[in-house]
Amino acid sequence: MSWLQQRQDVLAENVANADTPRYAARDLESLDLSKYVNEGRKIRPVRTDVSHMTLDSAGGAPRIVSTSSFETTPSGNSVALEEEMMKVAQTQMDYQLASGLYARSVSVLKTALGRA
Repeated sequence: MSWLQQRQDVLAENVANADTPRYAARDLESLDLSKYVNEGRKIRPVRTDVSHMTLDSAGGAPRIVSTSSFETTPSGNSVALEEEMMKVAQTQMDYQLASGLYARSVSVLKTALGRA
């Protein structure tokens, strides 16, 4: 969730600088959760349906990287607002999913402890 919050900050900075000359759009480097799955255990999730989520997010300290865009304004700005808004929406959905799963797991633990 921390990575998603930091990504929203970087994307908001991109949108805020959409008119700044020679500003290059940035994003966080994707984190690789598979290294956490493989540490200590040899358990791998199996995708049995196309609607299942995959582990294509990241782990570790996020690194800000420049993104490449097909659009560049005459002033040299590479921020495409449509692309940034799509990234913001996807990040928001990912955050809502993570917080929903966390809330549900807390609820299950409370039920198991008899504190529901």
